[in-house]
Order: sequence, then C-alpha cells, then structure tokens
Amino acid sequence: MAEKKREEFTVTDRRLFTPDGELRSESDIERDSERVSVAPPPPPPAQTTQSPPNAATPPAAEPAPPLPTAAEQQAQHDAYRTSTKDLDSKLRQELGGRANELEMTFERFLASLYMTALLQLGLVHEQGGQPQVDLIAARQTIDTLGLLQDKTKGNLTPAEQAFLQNCLYELRMAYVEVTNALARPPQPAGSDAGPKLR
Repeated sequence: MAEKKREEFTVTDRRLFTPDGELRSESDIERDSERVSVAPPPPPPAQTTQSPPNAATPPAAEPAPPLPTAAEQQAQHDAYRTSTKDLDSKLRQELGGRANELEMTFERFLASLYMTALLQLGLVHEQGGQPQVDLIAARQTIDTLGLLQDKTKGNLTPAEQAFLQNCLYELRMAYVEVTNALARPPQPAGSDAGPKLR
C-alpha cells in the first residue's frame, strides 16, 4: 500500500500579551512559532453490520477540553485585574469624578442590549448612515433580554427589574411594528394610503 504524505504547517502564537498581562515582543512571537506535522486521517473502518440505506449514524462526540483548574482561573483573574489597573488610573486622571460612568452595571448592560436591538431593527443608525434592518439578530437580542428576565427572577433590585421590563416591552412593540411594516405590500407612488375624508 502506498505511504500517505504528511502535511506540515506552522502555528504562530500572535497574541500581544502574555498570560500575566505583559506585552510580548516580536522576537517572542517568532520564537513561539511551532512547526507541526499532521498525518492524514486513517480510512474509515469497514462496516461489519448491515445498516439500512440512508440511515443516519450519529457523529462521534469529541471529548470536551479539560476545564481550567481553580489555580489557573485565579491566576487569569489576577492577570486581568493587573492589566486593567493602569488603564483605570489613567481614566480617573482624565475623567476625574466621571470615571465611575465607565464601570459596568447591570443597567448599563441592559442598555447596551437595548441599543443593539434598536440598531438591528433599523430604528437607530449612525449619523449620515442608512438604517440597516436585521430581524433575526433583533429577535435574538430581544430573546436574550427575555432569557435574562427569566434567569434573574428574584435577584434584581426593583429599579433593575423595572428597567428590564420597560426594555422588553418597548423592544417587543418595536419588533411587531417593524415586522408589520415590512409585511405590508408597497403602496403605489401616486396613491393616497390614508383614509379619505368626505
């Protein structure tokens, strides 16, 4: 039987920062390149049992990668905190008392999803740009807010709960209006679409 050719490729780690949050140099990136040789996959085994034609066989489940250990998670958390410390101090110097406006809160998270859904519905757009409607993405964003409402039930402050309910109400209403408007047939250019007064 002919020997199968092995494929070779180079893997280069181009991450800009180390796990400790330090900036990597170009020489570090080049040094961490690794040449990998991969053998072609073996041919599938011959089936010994007869299966009916067109029978779908379930794909073999790949083993999940191992979860990081508690020590690895803590090290990554500490590296993240260290890498953001300098940025936070610079922001405090530049923004003064307004630096806390950049801290992430649950309400700011909800507001970002709310604005994303408005963009996806084409109700908000960049200045000078054209509205872009993406109903599938808008529905997923609204469903995400609904999922958050279900999963956070009993864990929100009254203000957070009211804000989430208002976001969902307004976005669902806007979604219905946009989908209804898109489903209407276009009106002829010269016709009057409104009711006629006598």
